[in-house]
Amino acid sequence: MNEIIRTKAQESSNAIERLYITMRHLFNRGFYKPMGVSGKTLREALLTLRPEIYGSIADEKAEIEGLLYVIDRLPEGIAECRFISLTAEEGFSNSHFKAIIPAKRRRNCYRIDKDQMNIEITRGRSDIYDVLTHLTFLYIESEKIAKKVLVTEDEELTREWTFLEKIVLQNKKLTHNDREVLFSYISSILGRTFQDIQEAYKNFSTNQNPNRFFEIIYWMGKLALNEILYDKKHTITFSPVLRERIGHHIYGDIWATNIKNTLIEKGLSKRPIHIISANMHSVMNSLYAPIALPNESKEHKDIALFELLSIDSNGALRKKVKQKASKIGLTYLKDSSGTNINVQIIDTQKIDFEKTMYDITNEDSERPVLIVMDYAFGEQAYETMDELLKPFITEDKERIYFDIESISIMGKAGILKGGKGDIMIPTAHIFEGTADNYPFKNDLKKDDLKDLGLNAYKGAMVTVLGTSLQNKDLLDFFHESTWKVIGLEMEGAHYQKAIQSASKIRGNISKKVKVRYAYYASDNPLETGSTLASGGLGTTGVKPTYLITQKILEQIL
Repeated sequence: MNEIIRTKAQESSNAIERLYITMRHLFNRGFYKPMGVSGKTLREALLTLRPEIYGSIADEKAEIEGLLYVIDRLPEGIAECRFISLTAEEGFSNSHFKAIIPAKRRRNCYRIDKDQMNIEITRGRSDIYDVLTHLTFLYIESEKIAKKVLVTEDEELTREWTFLEKIVLQNKKLTHNDREVLFSYISSILGRTFQDIQEAYKNFSTNQNPNRFFEIIYWMGKLALNEILYDKKHTITFSPVLRERIGHHIYGDIWATNIKNTLIEKGLSKRPIHIISANMHSVMNSLYAPIALPNESKEHKDIALFELLSIDSNGALRKKVKQKASKIGLTYLKDSSGTNINVQIIDTQKIDFEKTMYDITNEDSERPVLIVMDYAFGEQAYETMDELLKPFITEDKERIYFDIESISIMGKAGILKGGKGDIMIPTAHIFEGTADNYPFKNDLKKDDLKDLGLNAYKGAMVTVLGTSLQNKDLLDFFHESTWKVIGLEMEGAHYQKAIQSASKIRGNISKKVKVRYAYYASDNPLETGSTLASGGLGTTGVKPTYLITQKILEQIL
């Protein structure tokens, strides 16, 4: 009998499946110890998978770029905490605890005491998967540090570690020489070059805490040493309220009801409605910046105006656009439901289109209303879109159906053919790890974006369970096989599932609803040095963002 040999792509796919089955099991169980027996399957699956974002996770040397990526998505101080509790929105916002919001993830976290961090989960299972995979990476890296500084024969610690501990605990002001000595010691601890550590120190430092890198490395190692020497293990718990609420659309229902109430109160519920999932600036700036900034728009034509607005130091110009927009048709709904998805409702009847780059032909009474919703996160896309497309039920049990004419989804995605800033036009969404696939007619065409100075690609896209879990073997398979996948993202299949059930099965919206999907490339995970962990887009993202926005608005108006 011939031996069956699995490919690396098959092994990776199996590792992802094991990760998600294990995470759901641990969630249902209510707690686990990530570096104990209960966390072993997660650790082994992650080490088998070796995702691109986590770089050298399976090697002896420390992974620094991956650590920065993870630390930016977890709350400040997480490395110091032995107990992590994942909770629902349970009233901590009304307490004396100050909310800690990670730099690159919208979630509220609370430091309960020196040993415990609570992380609020209001965006569905994808948020839980995201936190658990990042924490697993963090603890694997922590164990590397502990094993490097522990002299096992007599359980003594290396002098490099003793020096680092003294510096961090005494909060000593460092001289240039002290800092360089520490760079040398930490390069030995992490198995990285002196230059790597210099660069890492710079990348991790903040204005408030220039020595953040030293502190993170120390506390990661310290807590891992406590596990090895004193059996003081990290523990992750899931609150009973979170376990009860997850999957029940509680936050999405509150969020969607608030939007529908606002539409009714403002007399907009009977007008044609177009939903756009995007950021909170591109639609607003496209419509209102030429009106609010007439002088700047004469000097800076088209994309140049939006590049001007994207510069950090031009906060006063952005404020001017927001103030003008709020007077002529834009209503901003800051989220209070827990979804962390803010919304803009734009009444185009109040916009003087002669001052913009757009022409509008509809009569005043038929001018569209735009609902611009900020990015959802993974499975949260299904919850929010599903609730938004349902009819509004009044106190008298009357159903009010909304005239949803189109739904447009734009955002960032990983590209498998091309580079940062290029555009992807999907023809179908394939849901990774399942047999689900969603072909659709995309009203945005590749030809709509030609001759604009950017590369555009058309084809199927894969909706992944987590961007941080992809590796080259798996992505190569999706790209090179007959799936011919052009990119990966986290929300497309979830949005399309909600749209198809609302339009084709439940009759909540018209069967003729138009859908538009377009993504611009934030990274190419198949290229070394071009993954998400290698840094953001900078101004590269401005052009594709506004060109996609422009094409969406042209089709709507």
